[in-house]
Amino acid sequence: MNIVRKINNELTIAGQITPEQLQQIADHGYKSVLNLRFPDENGWWKIEQEKTEFLGLCYSNLPCKLKEIDYQFALRLFQVISELPKPILIHCDNSMRSAAIALLFIANQQGMDFEKSLQKTIKFGIF
Repeated sequence: MNIVRKINNELTIAGQITPEQLQQIADHGYKSVLNLRFPDENGWWKIEQEKTEFLGLCYSNLPCKLKEIDYQFALRLFQVISELPKPILIHCDNSMRSAAIALLFIANQQGMDFEKSLQKTIKFGIF
């Protein structure tokens, strides 16, 4: 079972969640799940969207690779995060992508320049 880390009242990050964790997430009042994984990744959970929506949560899958995140893709991710009902669980395979996206999103909300926030995220060792 992966560790789930609450970043703030709107965002929580994790690696690949299990069906049991998804039930716990729903029970704890989360409204949305954002999956950053590609369908061909090892351990991809084929019925995650179906199970998530069955539990009454919104689901979005926006696959990304850390090395390919640029300003345009980040804007797309930020829009998805902004539009999803909160709180949101953002997950990937090992929580590195989800941590990077959460940090970049928070920096963007605080008005930080994308390149500057990207460099800080790299400095933290996430990229």
